[in-house]
Amino acid sequence: MEKRDKIVIGSRGSKLALIQANWAKSQLEEANKEIEFDIEKIKTTGDKITDSPLSKIGNIGLFTKELENALLDKKVDLVVHSAKDVPTEIPNGLVIGAVSKREDPHDVLISRDNVSLRDLPQKAKIGTSSLRRRSQILAFRSDLEIVDLRGNLDTRLKKLDFGELDAIVVARAGLLRFGLSEKASEIISYDIMLPAVGQGALCVEIRDTDHKVKEIISILNHHETMCEVKAERTLLAKLQGGCQIPIGAHAEVIFPVNLKLEAVVCSLDGTTIIRDSIGGKVDDFATMGQQLAHKLLGMGGAKILDEIRKGMQKTTLVNPFNTQPSRARTKKG
Repeated sequence: MEKRDKIVIGSRGSKLALIQANWAKSQLEEANKEIEFDIEKIKTTGDKITDSPLSKIGNIGLFTKELENALLDKKVDLVVHSAKDVPTEIPNGLVIGAVSKREDPHDVLISRDNVSLRDLPQKAKIGTSSLRRRSQILAFRSDLEIVDLRGNLDTRLKKLDFGELDAIVVARAGLLRFGLSEKASEIISYDIMLPAVGQGALCVEIRDTDHKVKEIISILNHHETMCEVKAERTLLAKLQGGCQIPIGAHAEVIFPVNLKLEAVVCSLDGTTIIRDSIGGKVDDFATMGQQLAHKLLGMGGAKILDEIRKGMQKTTLVNPFNTQPSRARTKKG
């Protein structure tokens, strides 16, 4: 391999995004001591709009589009995303080159009185920006009040400390990466709440013609997690769901060669839950994702998703920052 003087890693500027990008940077530096790696911080649409629910902004590429444009323009050589933020369709010319070993994909409850979801008082206020979390919480406890909550982890914890909320729900992977796992009052079981597609994993996106970078980042790839995330993403693509549609999924490789995939489609108020699972061989992850999605749609998921999309079309803000649409056509990935 010919020597490359510098490789630039694109990342959002949030604390969590930079922890993730710096992890990737350290791994790559250790394996490629002759190469200099730098991180370029890029602000995305989702970072700019902090005072509106994500579901009302639009759900395609909120935290990825500007990073992908920088990659296409060759301003950066690779970008590190939280896998749950990556749309199922990515621009032509780009490819997911690696998926990192997954952190625990569970959601966790952080409550002021250190109690579980089951033991929260009647009408307790829970903060979350996720429709997926909202729906599954209400399915479990319809008496709880869900408050829209955005911002970084510090901001969310402060609202809890100041008594504005009784609890918040966040991804355990984020707490682990911050070194704050002790903050969790409860690791919410999959029986109550399935995670977002890709939750806990990182996706490294590159230009599909950049074979040198593809080889360099191969050390970041974890084969089992790649299969799990691809199964979940295939299901999500078949359901035509975005990151702000209440769909949860969890795939798990059961060694040595089997894979279990479980998924849920929820109504926004949590009164209707369509949930099922499928098992098969690891190599059949794509087929399994399509089959389970088809099953969920036939069980009533199609009706739920159609109603949600119609409602979102009425409330979505139209390009509030006048951002330009992505120049590239998209492909499924």
